[in-house]
Amino acid sequence: MADPLPVLVVTRPDDVTADIVVAELNRRDVPVVRFDSAEFPHDLAFSAMIGGEGLRGRLSTGTRRAELGAVRSLYYRRPRGFAFPGLDEQDARFAVLQARFGFGGVLASLPRCLYVNHPHAIADAEFKPAQLAVAADLGFVVPSTLITNEPERARTFAAEHGPVVYKPLRACPYRQGGEARTVWVAEVEPDELDGSIAATAHLFQTNVQATAHLRVTAIGDRLFSVRIDSGDHVDWRYDYDALTYTDVETPSGLTRPIGAYLERFGLAFGCFDFALRADGTPVFLECNPNGQWAWLEDETGVCMTAALADLLERGNA
Repeated sequence: MADPLPVLVVTRPDDVTADIVVAELNRRDVPVVRFDSAEFPHDLAFSAMIGGEGLRGRLSTGTRRAELGAVRSLYYRRPRGFAFPGLDEQDARFAVLQARFGFGGVLASLPRCLYVNHPHAIADAEFKPAQLAVAADLGFVVPSTLITNEPERARTFAAEHGPVVYKPLRACPYRQGGEARTVWVAEVEPDELDGSIAATAHLFQTNVQATAHLRVTAIGDRLFSVRIDSGDHVDWRYDYDALTYTDVETPSGLTRPIGAYLERFGLAFGCFDFALRADGTPVFLECNPNGQWAWLEDETGVCMTAALADLLERGNA
């Protein structure tokens, strides 16, 4: 009998969410090869041949090995970037690019492999303008949104569509006074929108008058919905201790557009966030193609770990 095909798990060592999934795959006797991009090339080696038989070769960590032409699925979580600390700045930059387009390119080209999610699909789906445009095209209710670097246009939008919130277009490390800070979603007034807006792109959006929020985690063709009650917080991530969670049925009107959204971006997994109006209407806010979900399982008992393990174990079979 042939050896069972492995699942590759690409993430950093301290990824607790990946730990949970790997433990479940181990319980099922599904072979797992876990590694982090930052381990290349010191603790990670590969060779790939591409020819008439397509792509084949092998990948080796300190303890495991995988045949690149026989990978069941790849779970792409949150790996650290490539790093070459022993090289000077110019050589390190060259080495990082070669690693990204060489090793990274091979990982993105595995035959007959199910990606959860493909790293290129994740990158495409992280652009908020694309998310909102696709959501509107698929029939989701989407709040009026302006993306601009024109101060006067921003002030006009805020006056006409207020109350409005500011949202960063991309999360990034930010430090103030030597301490890490988070740029939260926050309500803004027209007179706060000064000339500094001209310095870069900003996203402003009508503040949905929500009674609660809904997180829908899509794993393959299965949907897991949790209602999040957050009190008066505009950004519910601001205070997790103030949140309450309820396992709920997915609104029937969301099933088809969520499936179409995943297909449009080539995703097998996504965390959808909606604001719930008083009449129950879900308003699309965003979809994180690599979002966190395990804490919702802890809070509600919804079995998302098993669903994700099912998907990875099944692969493209």
